[in-house]
Amino acid sequence: MDKLIVCPILIGRAVDLTALQALIDQTKQGKGQVALISGEAGIGKSRLVAEAKTYAANQGFLLLQGNCFQTDRVFPYAPFLDLLQAYFSRSFPQTERHDLAPFAQELSQFLPDVTPLISESTPLLVPSAPDPQQEKRRLFALLLHFFTQQTTHQPLLFILEDLHWSDDTSLELLLYLARGCRHLPILFVLTYRSDEVSPELRHCLAELDREHLAQDFSLQRLDRTEVDTMLQAIFAMHQTIPTGLGESIYALTEGTPFFIEEVLKSLIATGEIASKDGVWERTLLFGTHTRQPSIPRSVHDAVYQRTKQLSVSARQVLTLAAVAGRRFDLTILRQVTHAEESHMLVLMKELVAAQFVMEEASDQFSFRHALTRQAVYSELLAGERRALHRTLAETIEQSALPSSILDAQLVDLAYHFYEGGIWSKAVEYGQRAGERALILYAPRAAIEHFTRALGALKHLASTPPATVLRARGQAYETIGEFEQARSDYEHALSIARQTQDGIMEWQSFLDLGFLWAERDYAQAGQWFRGSLDLAQGLADPRFHARSLNRVGNWLMNTGQVTDGLQAHQEALAIFERLQDKEGMAETFDLLGMANGIYGDTIQAVEQYDRAIAILRELSDRQGLISSLTSRVAYASLSWVETTASGCEPAAHCSHDIMEALSLARQVDSRHGQAFVEWCAGLAFASFGQLGQGLAHFFF
Repeated sequence: MDKLIVCPILIGRAVDLTALQALIDQTKQGKGQVALISGEAGIGKSRLVAEAKTYAANQGFLLLQGNCFQTDRVFPYAPFLDLLQAYFSRSFPQTERHDLAPFAQELSQFLPDVTPLISESTPLLVPSAPDPQQEKRRLFALLLHFFTQQTTHQPLLFILEDLHWSDDTSLELLLYLARGCRHLPILFVLTYRSDEVSPELRHCLAELDREHLAQDFSLQRLDRTEVDTMLQAIFAMHQTIPTGLGESIYALTEGTPFFIEEVLKSLIATGEIASKDGVWERTLLFGTHTRQPSIPRSVHDAVYQRTKQLSVSARQVLTLAAVAGRRFDLTILRQVTHAEESHMLVLMKELVAAQFVMEEASDQFSFRHALTRQAVYSELLAGERRALHRTLAETIEQSALPSSILDAQLVDLAYHFYEGGIWSKAVEYGQRAGERALILYAPRAAIEHFTRALGALKHLASTPPATVLRARGQAYETIGEFEQARSDYEHALSIARQTQDGIMEWQSFLDLGFLWAERDYAQAGQWFRGSLDLAQGLADPRFHARSLNRVGNWLMNTGQVTDGLQAHQEALAIFERLQDKEGMAETFDLLGMANGIYGDTIQAVEQYDRAIAILRELSDRQGLISSLTSRVAYASLSWVETTASGCEPAAHCSHDIMEALSLARQVDSRHGQAFVEWCAGLAFASFGQLGQGLAHFFF
């Protein structure tokens, strides 16, 4: 069985590493430097330090490293003891060993825990009872002299990690050394967690900043693209990471490299990712609407150790918050716990101080990490979770009138009623939340809600409505999941036939036609012609007109121009007789495309003008994006291959492009924006404005 070696990979840190290497080069020339590397736990500080050590070693640097640990705050000089013990435990030549003896003898008076590997016969000085401040100054001077002496042989890389756990005396010594070594070939590399800065460390950092002694390296979480790059590197893949895997891991880890590695290890250990014929694949689907990856033991342990330091009441609130979700409303938690507002605020301050949650707005909080929330949540028994979800759902429902439920509350109600096992409510709110998500152009959220609603219907032993399956199919189609969309559309068609729902059967034929148009145009034509046959048996002629448009468009794209134009004209006549403006706008848009394909660009622009006028009246932003952009394509020189064209001034085309781009951004339509930019690039290039055209191609 192949094994995937999940190791730290330096992704998204190229700029930081280059800058750090530049500091190493400057230090080698005799200019003392201090590099402060900060970021939250697991962000990649130690990995960056490891790369710097490798580079410095190749440049001939002496490497000295000490580490702070969580218990070190009460132990003076703990990181320096760690560094010196590591230094003296090295194997030195005999002559160099004797050179260290005087320093070791004097150092042992101050730091008896340091045991230098020199001759056991070497006498150690017995300290008197001096003034503490005077002896501290002597120790500081002694260490400065020692590090200065080391630089006479080679430049020095001095590393101290996790300064947020350092004692205050060590921070004072560190500041003293940084001041005294600014003209020596010493680079201090210091790491700390930016979200756990003590008052003493804050003062030390402020002094370094005030005296311009340090350069900051603030590491941020990886973005979605960088997470994909990291996954590709780990799996040695060159193709795109499967959408479900990348999105699920990014949502759970939020771009923290350590968490990404730990989650992958957990997935391998549980068999959720396995090697098949040398290729790593998922064996179980997981994601926001199915299942989450297992929580790594390392994360469980870290969260457990931190929760032990909380008061009992704060732990109870943290548990309830974990059930409430990644983001939660303090008002709801207060209603569930029946706690006084002042007492609840005290508990929230404790959770904020412990770095579990953060305040986003008045009464609105969120967990700092999704993994932290899930680790707390997973400690509950199934029955405990179900009861708390039910209580939260009922509290939210009672706090808002049905007519005034906000989108966020709708989402929470759908989730909590489902997890609480109140299936009828889960169906109701899940369907409503899914429909709302589709309206807001959030297909992945819609899939999650519709999936929960369909799951709740199974518990009720009810036949799923074809409308819900169709809606989920639309969401799947939007994100490019062909097989899932096909399955839902075919299931909806089957139910429509069982229930003798002619309209839904007709709609399913259209949906499958649109879907197959992306894969197999011959199959798409069969579905569109099937919808036309079904429409003739329906009472409303609008269905016949819509099917005529779909068949007409298919005919045009397969080279049957005359028949295609005739089908569109028949559809337009029906819509005009019924004064169906939506149908008229759709038909004018399709006639514009048909005439453009046919080569009559003047007629194409005129038809698009008619479509745009109606779409403005209907405030149809999606329709306007398409029609405005297509009009530009035929009104400019970009697609003109005939002597007669509908060419218009560049300024007019530019106005349409800007409007279409603005609309695409308003509805957050990435594919719509890409279509506009592509057509804009061609249009501006056709007017000789190559620079502006290229700017749109590479937006």
